This record gives sequence, structure tokens and C-alpha cells, in this order.
Amino acid sequence: MADQGVGSWPRRRARIAPGDTALIYQGEPRSFGELAQRVDRLRQRLAELEVAPGDRVAYLGPNQPAFVEAMFATMAAGAVFVPLNTRLAAPELAHLLRDAQVRAFIWAESHEQTAQAVLEAAPVELRVVAGAGSEAAGYTLEQLVEQGQSGTPEVPVATDDLAMIMYTSGTTGQPRGATLTHANLTWNVFNVLIDVDVSQREVTLVSAPLFHTAALNQTFLPTFIKGGAAVLEAAFDPQRSLHLIAEHRITWMFGVPAMFQALAAAPGWDTADLSSIRAVEAGGAPVPEELIRTYQARGLTFMQGYGMTEASPGVLFLRAGDSLRKVGSAGTPCFFTEVDLIDDAGATTPAGEPGEVVVRGPNVMVGYWRNEAATAAVLDQDGWFRSGDVAVRDDEGHLRIVDRKKDMFISGGENVYPAEVENAIYDHPAVRECAVIGVPDTQWGEVGRAYIVLNDGHQLDHPELAQFLTGRLARYKIPQSLVLLAELPRTASGKLQKQRLRSAGG
Repeated sequence: MADQGVGSWPRRRARIAPGDTALIYQGEPRSFGELAQRVDRLRQRLAELEVAPGDRVAYLGPNQPAFVEAMFATMAAGAVFVPLNTRLAAPELAHLLRDAQVRAFIWAESHEQTAQAVLEAAPVELRVVAGAGSEAAGYTLEQLVEQGQSGTPEVPVATDDLAMIMYTSGTTGQPRGATLTHANLTWNVFNVLIDVDVSQREVTLVSAPLFHTAALNQTFLPTFIKGGAAVLEAAFDPQRSLHLIAEHRITWMFGVPAMFQALAAAPGWDTADLSSIRAVEAGGAPVPEELIRTYQARGLTFMQGYGMTEASPGVLFLRAGDSLRKVGSAGTPCFFTEVDLIDDAGATTPAGEPGEVVVRGPNVMVGYWRNEAATAAVLDQDGWFRSGDVAVRDDEGHLRIVDRKKDMFISGGENVYPAEVENAIYDHPAVRECAVIGVPDTQWGEVGRAYIVLNDGHQLDHPELAQFLTGRLARYKIPQSLVLLAELPRTASGKLQKQRLRSAGG
């Protein structure tokens, strides 16, 4: 059996058009042919270093060619790619390495200090730095590519083999690894190709982080499989983005609403040349109608979607023709995906009645990594995944997300689970009780607010709390405000009533 997985895509693309541009990074293009050869060499060298099929290879770093090479080479070796969120603190990253039982850890030179801290808490035998060198690494990525041999026999990879573990925070405060197969990723790409009509002439700006499912699976991979060029940016900068759009004649770009708001507020927005753009796609949070109108005034129309890591991620899509007519809607189901709304008894809810969003399809994960209990709680025997989100369906089949059964909120496109934040806050000696909720924010959509009951004789203000949490949590998880209470609202049975906190000013 030949390699049927995502790791074979560079080789397959290079067969068609080896000279076409696959990546552009810092102004330097890389062709499909060059990329395929580097991926093949890296794949062979990883196997030589005893990275076996099924082993996990973690990557920590920004958007850059090394991320792409490491991902494709890992998958081509039959191993499992684990992209790590660069915004997490070292203790959080160390937990993920231990949970995934990582065989190899690759990190970008820009994250050397974090990598060293992670390795102290979670030792990994095979260590590789994507850069000039590192005291903590045994190899550089470039050394492995140079030492590897291209043209060696392929590793048999089936579409049902595991390709990737993407970690998503859990409501219990512990991250859970969504296990995605090569088939999951491929079927999700098919959905995107249908909804966005991706072209071989696409020039896609990828400035949202590739360690997130939307940038990687919803944007980069569809561009790659069609033979388009991906302009990789290590970080999003609105003014630089305007320059890149004009310089590279960008045709497609994805971002969370906060990114598009920043872009519209950047100097030069009114006069920037945006004529090359044919598709602007947003996700992670609903797009405000005012922002849609701002982009329409520049001749651009939003497409937006609703998804989750567990669905690789596409579930619903609001296509360009409906973007203003159905503003606030999350759209209709993606082509190869089934979506339903159910009540507590599992029955389909009628139009206009709220129900929990459930999803089934070839893009839905096989389960959570090493967590059968969490898997059983969300995946039934028929393959339906319970999202925990509540939506209402209109008479045209469009769904509007109205609430979450989970307490999770989204800040700048990042999922924040209050239980995880609360666990960290409880480590502060002044804290007797705490509760965290998401509150509206004009820049980030939502940010955290901590409600705290202090131990007798203690004091605590927001700067002190933020300083205490720095290094323990990613910055986006740290609450942006603090409210001190004499007691938290509870039911007669003692259950915390977060809804009362929200209605009282959340």
C-alpha cells in the first residue's frame, strides 16, 4: 500500500507542477518541487532516528516553512503531528508533551527559551530546533534535511490512520487532544473547496496561527491541495497585511473578527489596493453587521463559518451571497457534513426552537486522545458529536448560535475554559472562592472577568492577580477585570449560579 495520507500531498503536487510556488515567507518563494524534496528527506531522516508510524511529533513555533515541512514529513513517516499553541505557558506545554507521549519535539529558534523550560518539565529524547542551533537540541531541522535521502520507499499510510492531535481545552480545566485522521482532514478540505471554490491560482495570506485548526485545516491545506501559494506570516500585523495584499496580490484571507477590525482601523485602509481579494473568510466568533458593511464599502464580502477542532473544523458555513441577508447566522451545514439540533431527550427541535448542535460526518474526529470517558460523553454510537452549543434553526435551514451549554468563551479566536482559569486562581493564597465568566469586549469579542471571595485578612487587586497568573496561563486566558464579592451566588443546593453573575454585569 502506498502513502494515501496528507503527508503525500507535497509529492503529488510536485508531480503536477514542480515549479509552481507553494510557499512565500519573508518575500522568499519555495516551489512545490523543492518543498516535496525537503519533506521527503526529512521524512526519511526522522524514520532513521526511530520515529515510527504512530509516534507523536510535536512542533512549537510561528507560521514559517519549517512548520509545514515538519507537519508533512511527520505524516509521511506515518507518525502523528501535534501542533502546539505558542501562546501557552511552559507548564501548559509540558503537560501536553507528557499527555501526547511525544517521541520528537521540534521548535522554532524564536521559542528557544520556552522550549528549554518545557523540556525541563517534560524531557523528550529526540530534540530538533528549526534555526541556527540550540544547546537543548540534538539536531537542527536543516541538518536533518541535508542528511536525509530522497526517493526512499514510502511508508504505507492509510486514510484512516491518525494524522494529527490538536489540543482543545476541556471544561474540566485539562486540555483534550482531538484525534484527527488523514480522512478527517481530507474530507474537511473537500468541504472548503466546495464552499469557497478555491482556485489553483489562489494566493492566500496565512497570518492566523497554523497551530489553530482554522488557519491550518480550513485555509492552508485547501490552498495547498489546489496548488495555490500560501503567504506565511509569523504574526498578524494589520498595516503589514495591507502591504502584503498589494505586493503579492492576495486573493483569499482568513481571520477572526478582531483581526479584520484591526485591519479596517489600520492607517492606509481607505486607500489600500484590495482589488485582488475575492474571498474574505472569518471564524471564531460572529461577525458584527457594522464590520460586514465596512468591508462591503471596500467591495469585499464576508464569508464566515462555525466549527470546532473536533470536526476538523468545518460544520456550518455562511456563504457570500447570504452574508448580509443572514447576518448573525452561522450558515447551513457544510456539503459532506450532517448537522441537527436536538433537545434533552435527543429529539430534533423544530424551526424557531433552541437545540444542541450535533454533528456527524467524515470530518468528525475519532475521539479524544487517551480519554475514553471524555469521548463517550460527546460521541454516540452513530457517530454524532455533541457540541455543547445551542442554536436555533430558521425556516430556511440557517442556524444561529444562541448560547453554550459549556461555560467556554472565545477571546480573539481562542477558546477559554473558565474551569482551567479558576484552577490557577485558586492557587493564590488570598483566594477562598472564585468564578470566571466571559464578558463582551470591543477588541477581542470576549475577555475574562474573575469574581473572587477573599480569605479573611487578605487583599487582592487586578494587577496582582494578573502578575500571579503570568507564566501559569497563556496571556489570553488571564482575566482582564476583577470583582471582589462577599460571596458567590449559589442555589439552595450549593451550585454556583454563573448566570446571575452574567446578568449582574457580565
